[in-house]
Amino acid sequence: MLVLVWVFSCLYLPSQIACCGWTGAKDWENNEILINRSMTEYPCSCSNSSKDLEADSGFCNLDDPVNGTATYADWPVHEQGCMAGVEKWLKDNLGIVLGVCTGVAVIELLGMILSISLCKNIHSEDYTKVPKS
Repeated sequence: MLVLVWVFSCLYLPSQIACCGWTGAKDWENNEILINRSMTEYPCSCSNSSKDLEADSGFCNLDDPVNGTATYADWPVHEQGCMAGVEKWLKDNLGIVLGVCTGVAVIELLGMILSISLCKNIHSEDYTKVPKS
């Protein structure tokens, strides 16, 4: 489940909402992979250019880093963080989200009622009246 949340938040959201990081591209500054590479790579999912194809590692190379190092300000990525986009999406789709949650809750409640009624109707048979041979 956590893997799905990570994939959704790190890969799907930035490409669909045109955002980078939770509050902004600066959130990627503490990523150890990028620090080890002198910040000369950036997350492809955050790119504001359509030419960037996502590499196997998920990071794209910066075309011309200054002095071999760079900061997040040098990356061609979206400035807006994903938090605002997620809030807007939730507000726009609140009815659908609540409807799905309500539907699932009703189905689970009906299942519980059915199982309780089945348990109440099960009774043990009285085998004392059966003739012994």
